[in-house]
Amino acid sequence: MSKRDYYEILGVGRNASEAEIKKAYRQMAIKYHPDKNPGNKEAEEKFKEAAEAYEVLSNTEKKSRYDQFGHQGMNGGGYGGGQHMNMEDIFSQFGDIFGGHNPFESFFGGGGGGQRGGRRVNRGSNLRIKVKLTLQEIANGVEKKLKVSKKVACHTCHGSGAQGNNAFTTCSACKGSGQVRRVTNTILGQMQTVTTCNVCGGEGQVIANTCRTCHGTGVEQGEDMITVPIPAGVADGMQLNVSGKGNLGERNGIAGDLLIVIEEIEDPKLKRDGDNLLFDLYITFIDAALGTQVEIPTVDGKAKIKIDEGTQGGKVLRLKGKGLPRVNSYHKGDLLVNINVWTPQQLSADERKMLEKLRDSENFKPNPGKGDKSFFEKMKEFFN
Repeated sequence: MSKRDYYEILGVGRNASEAEIKKAYRQMAIKYHPDKNPGNKEAEEKFKEAAEAYEVLSNTEKKSRYDQFGHQGMNGGGYGGGQHMNMEDIFSQFGDIFGGHNPFESFFGGGGGGQRGGRRVNRGSNLRIKVKLTLQEIANGVEKKLKVSKKVACHTCHGSGAQGNNAFTTCSACKGSGQVRRVTNTILGQMQTVTTCNVCGGEGQVIANTCRTCHGTGVEQGEDMITVPIPAGVADGMQLNVSGKGNLGERNGIAGDLLIVIEEIEDPKLKRDGDNLLFDLYITFIDAALGTQVEIPTVDGKAKIKIDEGTQGGKVLRLKGKGLPRVNSYHKGDLLVNINVWTPQQLSADERKMLEKLRDSENFKPNPGKGDKSFFEKMKEFFN
């Protein structure tokens, strides 16, 4: 089943402002929240679907990539995707929309969500690294194994930030419930609100004995080997997002994202022009006059091409489909071969005599026909 358009999910147009997108997501989240629709799997899926749409459309880089490539640009190679987040992830990332806490605790008194939605979860920071790719890797796509230095769970406390058998004590502020109830007098009577305890962060307990290794943060500097599938056709400067592979958040938090910035290694023979490849072929005057067959490099190896007799310098041969693929598309560019006729710069006495004899021959005098286009006509044709 194909995924729905993110703009359609939130019910906004493609030119919607950041504020309109945020407002639309908040309305969807309130409508389909599982605590308001207990046991309703369809409502829960719509809630996650709205979170995934907002995760992309609220991020400038992700939104730009989605507008350009659609869903394929977001998860064709395993990138992005709020659909796989649990409720805790969603509230930790988008809690600012509801003032930094779960609004449904106030609306429904905790409901079925309780501790699940109330606990404050720390999100780790994103990491950005550069990956260098050859033209061949860009043409075919590649899987890269990257050793990334980042914040990982503390090996001593396993991410809790505490150490020892009696490492935690019950929070005195909320008495272990993780929630604080407040009663406010209004003109309509008393109103009770439930918020996450700001002392224990909704956990119901606080650290009594701090871990000496991480000093209570639950994280330490470490390394992780990450396999990143990079789709064919990426370009220099393009950024890919690998969700959940960045720095781990403090005290059993969730990880940020790993941002992969593409750096293209210049090929010594083939030059890139968007999806097309350019190659300068130099042939002798004799081969241009008599015709020949030559071998040229391609992104996948080599290819033989025919040079017709009487070929003029500046002629461009187009090899269809021998260029680069477009990201997440069946389209492929072409290989454009620019013919350059090489004029010898040093001649022997015998060679000079032979050419002198041919100088006055009618066949050696320039006589361009209607089919021989000028340089400006070729440039106009090339760029149109």
